[in-house]
Amino acid sequence: MTLHVVCVDDQREVLSALRTDLSALPFALETCESADEAQEVLDEIDANGGHVAAIVCDHVMPDKSGIDWLAEVNADARFPHARKVLLTGLATHQDTIKAINKANIHVYLEKPWNADVLHASVRRLVTEYVLAAGIDYAQMIGDLDQEVLYGALKNRV
Repeated sequence: MTLHVVCVDDQREVLSALRTDLSALPFALETCESADEAQEVLDEIDANGGHVAAIVCDHVMPDKSGIDWLAEVNADARFPHARKVLLTGLATHQDTIKAINKANIHVYLEKPWNADVLHASVRRLVTEYVLAAGIDYAQMIGDLDQEVLYGALKNRV
């Protein structure tokens, strides 16, 4: 079983930085330059039985905003547990409200982001995905966020 983290940004330099900052994570990392390309990648992951665990997406892109595309993903029944990170340097207050209410954003990070915060956020979100999707995590326990796992186990008792 493969857990995927999909990064979407129209700037190659940003995608390169995301790849660098997330490269230590033991999950399949996909990079896309547009919402349309990202949708194709999600469709392919789903068709191959993979898991879209987390999406890191820029807000301002030329053809479709990150918020609009993430809202579409949020409404797609194939990805009910996918966790979403919105990256932006230009969001308005209204954009933020739409991101939370329509796209169910889990983490909001401003550009330029802190690499450690991004890394920790994605690891936490993938762990939350694994728990929400009911995936047996015994074989990947060392790869997941231990605090999130502990909290989940503590709440079961």
